[in-house]
Formats: sequence, C-alpha cells, structure tokens
Amino acid sequence: MLGYSVYSEAGGVAKTTTAANCAVAHARHGLDVLMIDLDPQNASLSYLFDVDQDRAEGDADNLVRHLIGRPRGKLTDLIRETDEGVDVLPTHNMHEKLTELLLKTAEIEEQTHGDTNYEFQKHSQLLTVLQEAGINEQYDVLVIDPPANGEQAQNNALFATRNVVIPVELSGKGEQSVRGLEEVVEGLEATLEVNIGVLALLPFKYEGTNDQKHYLDELEETGFDMPVIVGKRSSLMEGCWREQCSAFRYIDEYRDRRRDHEVKTLEQYDELARHIEREGGIQLEDTSQNEIEVEL
Repeated sequence: MLGYSVYSEAGGVAKTTTAANCAVAHARHGLDVLMIDLDPQNASLSYLFDVDQDRAEGDADNLVRHLIGRPRGKLTDLIRETDEGVDVLPTHNMHEKLTELLLKTAEIEEQTHGDTNYEFQKHSQLLTVLQEAGINEQYDVLVIDPPANGEQAQNNALFATRNVVIPVELSGKGEQSVRGLEEVVEGLEATLEVNIGVLALLPFKYEGTNDQKHYLDELEETGFDMPVIVGKRSSLMEGCWREQCSAFRYIDEYRDRRRDHEVKTLEQYDELARHIEREGGIQLEDTSQNEIEVEL
C-alpha cells in the first residue's frame, strides 16, 4: 500500500484540498483509496466529504479511542464510503486531545509495565492500529491529513506513511517554509527515527509575479520534485467547500459552463496523483481511460 501524509507546519495552505483532490484522482485511476482525517477543526476533510455527522457524539467510537487502547468496536466500522469513490476514516472532537491522551496513556503503560525499561511507543500507535485492522490489505493508497500544529497527530501520520506531499504557498509566508524545508524534514526524521520521503512539493496560488518566480527558484534549489504548479483558484476552492465535494465533482456537477483554467487544475491534480503513484511504485497499465472529461 502506498501511504503519504499531506504535511504543512502552517494552516491555510490548501493542505486539506490537496489531500482530497489527490485522493479522488487516485480513485479515478481505479485504485482503492482510504483517507484518514486527523484534523479536529470544523473545516476538515470529514466536512468536505460530508462524513462528520458523529464528530460531536461523546460516546461514539473514534480513531483516538483505538490509538489509546480504548476502542468501542472494530476500526473498519468507523470507515465511511463517499460517492466520490474514496473512503474516509473521519475525525472526531476527541482528536483535539490526542496529544494529551497519548501522553497520559504512555505514563500509565510505563508505570504499570513489568519491565522498568519499557517505553510506550507514542509515534507508532496509528501504524499498529492500521496493521492490526488489515488496512494495508484492503487499500492501494492511504492519504492522511494531519493538523498543522497537532504534535502527536503529525508524528503518528508521518510514522505510519513515511512519505509526505507538501503544499507550499507562493507568498512571503510561504518563503519562510521554503527556506527551512530541508531542515524540517531532517528534524522529523530525527524525532521519529525513520526515513521520510518527500514525494512532491505543490506550489499553489501562482499568478506569475516576480516574487513568486523568486520563490519557485528557491523551491527548485531544494531538489525535491515539483511536478505541477497550481494557479490561484479561489472561486473553485470556495465552491468545493460550499458544496462539500472535490474539485472534480464541483466542476462536473455545479459549474454552468466550462472554464479552461479550472479544467487545467483538474489535469494538474491528476498529474500530481500519477507522479505520486509512480514514486510509490504503482504502475497503471492503461491511462487513456482516465483523461479528464467535463460535461456541462
């Protein structure tokens, strides 16, 4: 199974829309895709695909209960199907306390364990839970959307997938992340003691200004792959959130006329997904049937 997390240290950088549209593109290629939403904010992946109905139910089983060893059912029972061909393991309000709960669980496990040298592996709980549920045997692709500032959510996502796709805003704010990108990856590897592959960088909101061209030059110097550059698509992205769907479905079902620049954006998400698949060792035999078609 190919797994990756859509990673960013900052919010508001199209992290969730990148995850959603790449996942739908994978599904359009005929792959079985599971998305895991680790972000507790309201504007989350679960909201975008309209599978967050139980997020406020305090007694409901959810992923966090499984991560701390207090499940109330099978993990696979939490997975929700969507009409866009991807499955989602949705978020829950308990995700806000994931770091706190994992630290408490670690303390209890270490104090009550017979071996005084025992250390509870906080970073590996998600991977363990997924493996025990046989997720790697059920899906071709796993896409995880962790919060930008959730320590244990990010750590567990990266430990489980070992790969990242990084959206980068082409602005002054984005420049700061560009400068420290290599150091960030090295720091994550040191913390988690695993190798992390950067499958792709995704520059977005590109309008061709001199400053943005400068930022692109800096991105190229990192040596990371940058298969596509997405332009500023405010109307398209706002429409996706309003109608709770991917860009593929929004253009196909909610636009009254064809807009070539938006169709190009779909083609870019498709190209990005193909690049990720190749990097992950997935070779699709027939690609002609997956060409972007928009019926208006």
